[in-house]
Amino acid sequence: MDTKSFPPRVHILLARDSPHAVVIRRGPAKKTCILGWDRRRHTFTVGQWLKGRIYERRCDISPDGSHWIYFAMNGKWDSETGGCWTAIARTPYLKALDLAGQSSTYYGGGLFIDNRTIWEMGGDKYLQRSGLFQQGDPDFITRYYGTGCPSVYYPRLERDGWKMRGTTINDTKYSGVLFEKELPADWKLIKIIHAGNSSEGQGVYWDEHLLIRKDGTINTFSDWEWAEWADESLYYVTEGRLFQIKIINDSQLSEPVCLHDFHPYQFEAKPAPY
Repeated sequence: MDTKSFPPRVHILLARDSPHAVVIRRGPAKKTCILGWDRRRHTFTVGQWLKGRIYERRCDISPDGSHWIYFAMNGKWDSETGGCWTAIARTPYLKALDLAGQSSTYYGGGLFIDNRTIWEMGGDKYLQRSGLFQQGDPDFITRYYGTGCPSVYYPRLERDGWKMRGTTINDTKYSGVLFEKELPADWKLIKIIHAGNSSEGQGVYWDEHLLIRKDGTINTFSDWEWAEWADESLYYVTEGRLFQIKIINDSQLSEPVCLHDFHPYQFEAKPAPY
């Protein structure tokens, strides 16, 4: 029987105050690989794999890039975690320093306010505490976006310089929730966030992107599943590959450079070094 093959799905968390990043690579569907990305050298290091799902939109990386918070599910509902859990680990690993279990996917995950202070959605019960992290002001999140992935993803975008905007651009109405980030030379990057009605091989939540030039010309990139501005560069992921482009002026971009191909990876059981 023929089976369809899809490229790995990739989401990236960029540290705000350091050149480090965490790459969440999903594929096949029930296996997730965590990698570290050194943005100075553009080197990639496999941390650990999970036989389960990591909800990338409920994850975050500390400003210094040394830790990350993630929400995961393995569906083992009679286990100690209850089948889902929120954890804080060293990057790019999964072994929990702090661990909270829960029995549903309605809540979970969180954000770093600073390197040692977190805003997190909580769990049914704390199973492990390292003493390294403290709970921040629950009012750190000033707008409520309900439960599920938007409750963490949208505040993360806003913290990182994105602004929610209207859905009409140049008299064209776009479906989804739109966030905008201003780039140098009067370019704008638009993130269009969709829920449901996805193509086969995509998740319930999926993004596409627009680039708008100073003169208002719109470039549509429906195949960019992740994109962000950092390091004086525009990074984006399409078809399981990470690319970098530069802004030359208000109407011209450099040719894309492929920094990494995430296709070749296969599951490997690896212990964390701590």
